[in-house]
Amino acid sequence: MNFKELEVQVESILHKDTSVESRLTELCELLKEHISYYDWVGFYFKNGDKNELKLKAFAGEPTDHTTIPFGKGICGQVAVSNKNFVVPDVKAQNNYIACSIHVKAEIVIPLFVNGENIGQIDIDSHTPDPFTKADEEFLEFVNAKVAEIL
Repeated sequence: MNFKELEVQVESILHKDTSVESRLTELCELLKEHISYYDWVGFYFKNGDKNELKLKAFAGEPTDHTTIPFGKGICGQVAVSNKNFVVPDVKAQNNYIACSIHVKAEIVIPLFVNGENIGQIDIDSHTPDPFTKADEEFLEFVNAKVAEIL
């Protein structure tokens, strides 16, 4: 399934009459299942007034990293920078939090509601350097659609 076909599925999931958390989990499962190099997909959100992120929904192996302080790891850096972060080789990053020995690359895209960075989508890949500009654009689309239901 290509990104254009997935966009239709994303919108379908997000317009269901279920809880936000269940829709986000289903969305994570869709992306993990249909994009071969998306081995872990999760949504982290700002934890109230704390300078940390909390894992809200994911698909893939369970992680110990359910809370991430701002500035720590790729996700924590995106919480501070408000910018996409594509990591072709996690071993080359000195501020990387290892979730699995199998992870080779990561992409994190911030999620904005009314101009405020309230969370992010995080993708881990077991494939070295798999992410392209098309992945960034697709995940920006996903986050824009998620923002509409928050």
